[in-house]
Amino acid sequence: MPVPGGRRAVVVTGASGGVGRATAVAFGAKGDRVALLARGREGLAGAADEVRRAGGEALVLPVDMSDAKAVDDAAQQVADTFGQIDVWVNNAFTGVFAPVTEITADEFRRVTEVTYLGYVFGTRAALRHMLPRDRGTIVQVGSALAYRGIPLQSAYCGAKHAIQGFNESLRCELLHSGTGVRTTMVQMPGLNTPQFDWVLNRMPGKARPVAPVYQPEVAARAILHAASHGRRREYWVGGSTVATLLANAVAPGILDRYLARTAFDSQQEEGEHGGPSNLWAPVDGAHGRDFGTHGRFDDEAVDDSPQDWVSRNRSRMGAGLVVAGLGAAVTTGLRRRGRQG
Repeated sequence: MPVPGGRRAVVVTGASGGVGRATAVAFGAKGDRVALLARGREGLAGAADEVRRAGGEALVLPVDMSDAKAVDDAAQQVADTFGQIDVWVNNAFTGVFAPVTEITADEFRRVTEVTYLGYVFGTRAALRHMLPRDRGTIVQVGSALAYRGIPLQSAYCGAKHAIQGFNESLRCELLHSGTGVRTTMVQMPGLNTPQFDWVLNRMPGKARPVAPVYQPEVAARAILHAASHGRRREYWVGGSTVATLLANAVAPGILDRYLARTAFDSQQEEGEHGGPSNLWAPVDGAHGRDFGTHGRFDDEAVDDSPQDWVSRNRSRMGAGLVVAGLGAAVTTGLRRRGRQG
């Protein structure tokens, strides 16, 4: 989406670490003005420094995304400071790593308020500023788990499913109205972020993402692309995301049984989970330090995804396939005519 002067005004929620932080830095590297929304002040300060060193402008706004008024106030402060909001990236979340029977009602409510309602409140705040200008893009950071629930993450999966339904409804409404405002969703694979040391964990082992694991910069590149190509309904990042979503569409019952056998072990590794949870308060405040962008899986995480390139270049790939098909048809026709001659 072209912006006068080339410097977009971007809001990234959950910007203090992980995917949100990598995304904020990616926008900063484009010279954009980036508002950083999250609870953790140490993480926000570190993210702001990285955005500025990348070449962008940073605005730090400590906010809990489950507080609708605080989110509205933050959006207004962004508009007052930057003059507009061109891109809003919803990314903030929290979770509980435990069987359904071991998650309390308050914990389910908290995950839902932050992870689902936080997206709703962020989207509504963005629309208040985008619709009068008839322009802007809202990027919902999703997950393969927005389509396919897995054991031990029922609260998070439920919230991501809710985001998927909410965004589909919103997209239809925007298309019906004819507005220039767009919404798109980016479905993510397992990522190397600090969240697995922050999640409230009641399992015997340390929480970990299901392999293969991708670096958060892979996610950031996809979000950056989606922000500039908001007409696309959604993007799938990582071959594991594609495999999961296709398998769930074709044989969900078989996938149920497969995950029942494998997903308990594949989401844990040896060692006790002794760190604090970010469910109720940011962990950087508890530790007094900035946890950064990456988790503890750098040794296995990959920093590129061929499938992500295909997703971002789908139209180019389609044109190439058409050209290749025409070439094959012409070649076949010439060969047949040659044989007939």
